[in-house]
Amino acid sequence: MKVLVIGASTKPSRTSYQAVEMLQEYGHEVIAIGSKEAKVHGIDIIVNHPKLDDINTVTLYINPRIQPVYYDYISKLKPDRVIFNPGTENPEFMKSLIKQNIKIEEACTLVLLRTGQF
Repeated sequence: MKVLVIGASTKPSRTSYQAVEMLQEYGHEVIAIGSKEAKVHGIDIIVNHPKLDDINTVTLYINPRIQPVYYDYISKLKPDRVIFNPGTENPEFMKSLIKQNIKIEEACTLVLLRTGQF
């Protein structure tokens, strides 16, 4: 499964950092977008909106206030689902995704992985 992590961090204490690590451990192909170019577990953190294909899941680790710059980008990716991790819940964006037949989940990616629900 190809997973896009938006809000990737180089700080080990951040949940997005842990998500990149755990997604890889569980055998998922990970693409990471963050606020600065870097590497996390051998994965380049990208700072722009790259053209991507076959994204199954987008998992968000960005504040709802900065999500609007990603609305069109995520919609054009046509993922099967978007996971709104704790603190990223955004009713406006969620409604828009549902109208586009994109499944939304208010959940923690780490918990979903650990419990076999990912």
